[in-house]
Formats: sequence, structure tokens, C-alpha cells
Amino acid sequence: MRRHRDDLALGVVLLVLGAFAALSGCPKPPAQPPPGAPAVMAPTPGNAAPSEGDEVDVDFTLTSTAFAHQTRIPEKYTGDGEDISPPLSWTAPPEGTKELVLICDDPDAPVGTWNHWVLYGLSPEATSLPEGIPTQGTVDEPALMQGLNTWPKVGYGGPAPPRGRPHRYQFTLYAVGKELGLEPEATKDKVLAAMKDSVLAKTTLEGVYSR
Repeated sequence: MRRHRDDLALGVVLLVLGAFAALSGCPKPPAQPPPGAPAVMAPTPGNAAPSEGDEVDVDFTLTSTAFAHQTRIPEKYTGDGEDISPPLSWTAPPEGTKELVLICDDPDAPVGTWNHWVLYGLSPEATSLPEGIPTQGTVDEPALMQGLNTWPKVGYGGPAPPRGRPHRYQFTLYAVGKELGLEPEATKDKVLAAMKDSVLAKTTLEGVYSR
């Protein structure tokens, strides 16, 4: 009998403690989505434009026949090959675009972001660039201007990373809502300052390369 009473008393104590925990707001386990429901992924940051304006929602996409997004850049377009710019093409920019600007950066360089290409003054009517744009300040066909990269040299300088892990090379095309009016051989910083608050849309093609 004594053992029965002890068990009964213990049960009462456990019931009281359970009720107290419920009233004190103990956290409940997170609700699980119903079977078959799509998983909700946390948003991931993209490549932020260095000078964004009133960007519009438009299908503005940059591609290359030489490499797909986030795949290896062929040696031909690097410092280990012919070191010429790759072919690029893109969909129509948004209405109101006055000038296209292209910047290629390596964010993985040991000394910080290394700029490989600054191109501007490109007509919004243009839809592509052939490979091998001449490395000069002013190009007639297609009509465009080029600035100084980090070396500093005019025009395109291909990937030439130190040996080790792959580096990312981000080709970003900007649709700008005004004519920048820049002279040839401008620096990247000068181009970014000129298009500040005037970027209507941007699109990035990323290639990788390693030695």
C-alpha cells in the first residue's frame, strides 16, 4: 500500500509540474511543413551593384558562347593563352537605357578585388561583343570606349591567378539611364561615380579559372 501511495504522489507532482511549464510559456517545437510542401529557402545576397539607381524588373541576361555561368573560362581567354576578351551577348536592356557599361572583376585576388576590364560608351542597341576586342581606348566597331584595369592597362586583361584554388571572374553588364560622357582610359572608380544612381538594370556572368 505504501508503495502505491508513493507512486500516486509522484504522479500528482509530475502533473503539477507539467501544468506549470505550460502556463510559463515553454517554447513549442517549430511547426513542420505538411508533406509535399515546397521547402522555403533563406534569401541569398547577389552581387550588389556598386552604383544602383531605380532598377526595373526586366529579363536582362548576359551569356557567352565560350563558357556557361560558373564554369571554367577557356585558356584562350586568359593570361596563359591568347589573352583576348571572350565573346559576349545579352538580351535587350530596359526601356530608357542610354548607355551600356561592362566591368569584369576578380573578387578573389590576394590583394583585394582585381579589375580586368572596364568598357563603356556602348550603344543600348548593341546586343553582343565579338571576341578579341582591341586593347585600345576607342574602338570603332562596335563603337565603344575602354578604361584602365588594375595593372593598369587599357582594355581586357585575362585571368592570371596565382597557383591554387579557382578564382571567380565576374562580367557585369550595366544598363545606364544616361550618357556618361566619359573620355577613353577612365578608371573603374571614375566610371562607377559617373553612373551613380543611374543604373536601370544589371546582369552578371561568372566564370572561374585556376592554375
